[in-house]
Amino acid sequence: MDNQCRRWITLALALPILFVSLALAGAEVEEIGKQPVEIDFRSGGILKMDLCSSGAKIVGVDKDRLRVAYDSKKDMSRVSVRVKASGSEAMVEIDNCPHEDFHITIEVPRTTELYIRMAAGQLDIDDVTGSKDLKMHAGEMNVELGKTEDYASVEASVMTGEVDAPPYKVNKGGLFRSFERKGPGRYRLSAHVGAGQLSLH
Repeated sequence: MDNQCRRWITLALALPILFVSLALAGAEVEEIGKQPVEIDFRSGGILKMDLCSSGAKIVGVDKDRLRVAYDSKKDMSRVSVRVKASGSEAMVEIDNCPHEDFHITIEVPRTTELYIRMAAGQLDIDDVTGSKDLKMHAGEMNVELGKTEDYASVEASVMTGEVDAPPYKVNKGGLFRSFERKGPGRYRLSAHVGAGQLSLH
């Protein structure tokens, strides 16, 4: 066997390992002051987000992708967006946001499990099916539930403020307000606001 033949055999053996390594590494996009930021992400995955204080809207779409866009009347040149996807998991981190008048729109596959942490502002979640773990220090959180029968458990609370959940006939305000419900579904919802308003509809 000559040297060139050996090289071809070595390459053939190495390619599957290379492809597996690339698949495990996934894809990552990071932009500063540029948008929108997009990356492929299939439906049914888990998405973790760390969001700066803002007005943020998470909306489900019929596409296997994540798309992050933002706008503000303030200087946005330092806004940093990092989006990473690997297999069934993805993450979004947004930093250096203007301190006021900053709005984020994040499009996700319609069926996505959400894990979101946000400092303050307004968080709206629309048309996203799946389990949700949501926490905000202060502000307003609005979550579209979809079908209540899709949930195995629902936990919602505020340290000070108001919890409003018409589908469960719950409306209460004051200090340390919360409610829990069990159901026949497979999804779980845990939503908490430190100070402000939490609405499930």
